[in-house]
Parts: sequence; structure tokens; C-alpha cells
Amino acid sequence: MADAPSTRNTPTPIRPDWWSKSLAGVVLGFALAVALSGLFAWIGPGGPAAVNKLQFIMWLVVPIWLGVVSVCFLFRSGRQAWLWLGCANILAHTALLAARGSLPH
Repeated sequence: MADAPSTRNTPTPIRPDWWSKSLAGVVLGFALAVALSGLFAWIGPGGPAAVNKLQFIMWLVVPIWLGVVSVCFLFRSGRQAWLWLGCANILAHTALLAARGSLPH
């Protein structure tokens, strides 16, 4: 009986949409993380002028960004990742502009 070629040792090629998913997660994920942390800064307790709040907001960007980058691989395609993250960015930045405009400085 001849040995069949082993498929265990052959590396699987990177799927083409992984590049677009990764890029969507990095670019749009960062923009979304900045918008969500800014939204917390304006809506959170004490507003943007609260003591020591800026340091917390600065460190809040990274976990949100990494979470979005991690979740972007759950989308079925890169196009879907760009579409959903783009819509989430539009909503988050609109909410941030609304919060900045409606709250007293």
C-alpha cells in the first residue's frame, strides 16, 4: 500500500480576506477605539475635566482597539468587516460629536 501524501505537514495558505480583515481591524478599530474612549470622556463621571481622567482615557484606547482587532476575524469576509466597522465608526463619531455639542464645557 503506497503512502498517501500527508496533508498534515503542508501549511495552509493565508486566506486573501485575512489581509483586509486585519487592515480593517487595525485602521477602523483604532478610529473606533478613539471615538469610544472620547465618548466615555465626555459622558463619563465628571466630564472631560475630571481629575486623572485623561490618563485613564489614554489607557482605555488600547484594550478597546485590541478587542476590535480580535473580533474582526469573526466576520465572514473582509468586505463585511470594513462595512460593519465603518458603520460603527460613523455611529461612534456621531455620538461623540453630539455629546460634545450637548454637554456644557
